[in-house]
Amino acid sequence: MSEELSDIGLIGLAVMGQNLALNVADHGFRISVYNRTVSKMEAFVSENPDTPGGLFGAETLESFVRSLKPPRKIIILVQAGRATDAVIESLLPYLDKGDIIIDGGNAKWTDTIRRENKLRELGYRFIGSGVSGGEEGARYGPSLMPGGEFDAWLELEPIWTAISAKVDASTGKPIEGAKPGKPIEGGIPCTAYVGPNGAGHYVKMVHNGIEYGDMQMICEAYDLMQRRLGMSPPEMGDVFSQWNEGPLNSFLIEITADILKQNDPAGTGHFVDVVMDTAGQKGTGKWTSVNALDMGVPAPTIAEAVFARCLSAVKNERVAAEAILAAPTTSSDIDKETFVEAIRDALYCSKICSYAQGFQLMREAQKEYGWELNFGEIAQIWRGGCIIRAAFLQKITEAYDRDPQLANLLLDPYFIEAIASAQANWRKVVANAVENGVPTPTFSSALAYYDGYRCGRLPQNLLQAQRDYFGAHTYERVDRERGRFFHVDWPAPSRPEIET
Repeated sequence: MSEELSDIGLIGLAVMGQNLALNVADHGFRISVYNRTVSKMEAFVSENPDTPGGLFGAETLESFVRSLKPPRKIIILVQAGRATDAVIESLLPYLDKGDIIIDGGNAKWTDTIRRENKLRELGYRFIGSGVSGGEEGARYGPSLMPGGEFDAWLELEPIWTAISAKVDASTGKPIEGAKPGKPIEGGIPCTAYVGPNGAGHYVKMVHNGIEYGDMQMICEAYDLMQRRLGMSPPEMGDVFSQWNEGPLNSFLIEITADILKQNDPAGTGHFVDVVMDTAGQKGTGKWTSVNALDMGVPAPTIAEAVFARCLSAVKNERVAAEAILAAPTTSSDIDKETFVEAIRDALYCSKICSYAQGFQLMREAQKEYGWELNFGEIAQIWRGGCIIRAAFLQKITEAYDRDPQLANLLLDPYFIEAIASAQANWRKVVANAVENGVPTPTFSSALAYYDGYRCGRLPQNLLQAQRDYFGAHTYERVDRERGRFFHVDWPAPSRPEIET
């Protein structure tokens, strides 16, 4: 074993683990690595002999732990769930009190709370950190969302700050150009302490739910252009490239343009046309939607994005249904340039509503779990490194700078004006899609959310009357103070009301 102790250790050398380890080493930190398959660890270390910080490969967990400076900091990047618990259990015999375990996987926040509680009782410290940006982000700068004991975060902060993505202080745009051994210097780091126990992984989960929404909205914009306007993939790619120069500037818009311009490597057509229309998912979007239902927070756009993936999975049924179910008579009288502009506005308005739902969910979660989340700072963390990185996030940071207690993003002056100026086009797009049988679940649900949120009176007065009729669930009256409940002795409407 090397006599020099490492600044941090990492367990799990799949692609994400390898890239994150190299990122750490590029920033001058010595890192020890361990993998259950020793040959994989040996190959990784031998292939990267000259990193600025240095790599040490450990053959056993005991030698791995002993190679670390106290208090030891150990990143776990293995499959979420039982595998993470198994690694933690295997580490405990070798740790000292005060050592820090960092789970960088896509853990469910409730598992992170459980693990943090258990390890704290045993005298150890635990950080659950969201890591977003995929393989490229892990290698050259991810968005990092750590939650746990604040003192543990202070130990980890120098490393997390160094390896995270950076954004330009004046423009808010990601700083690019990192190369192996030559990381980005300067800029604002895309990491900050999120909150206690499961807060980091919760925020990462909401990030992923918003990501589901972003991706589905872009797909709907693409679908409208191809179905209603007959545009070719390269034409649509040019449109997305143009959109990427304006308020919609983002990583997902950028890669969409690249994808649409890509030719099929195995043929002469367009790549996107040969990709099967069935989408997979790893569960974090579903977690976001289920949690929204559990807490009674409306997040219909995120949920519709999840359901859209579920619907895509029943490919055989959809193919059979296409031959059976009637479609509407479509119209072709449409101006291409005007409709493309309208689709852009529909995409932007829907995006605002989707993010509003995500931030509402985090706002409710902090009450549920006793966290104090800084929403402007969370938006800053997401400006670089992560999949949803976008210029748009700067507007969210500014909104919470103006009003840290902002009830909903829709109420911020910038977003009020943005939707007011674009909603006519948004409504035209949704109406056109409905009339012509083009499914737009996120565009439509976002519009319904917006219209519902701006309504001072909704038809749930009738719903409450229905509940009182069939289940004696009681109701409140608009001409009495809130908190007093009444019941009608149904089905005899002439009988007096009974206050409960």
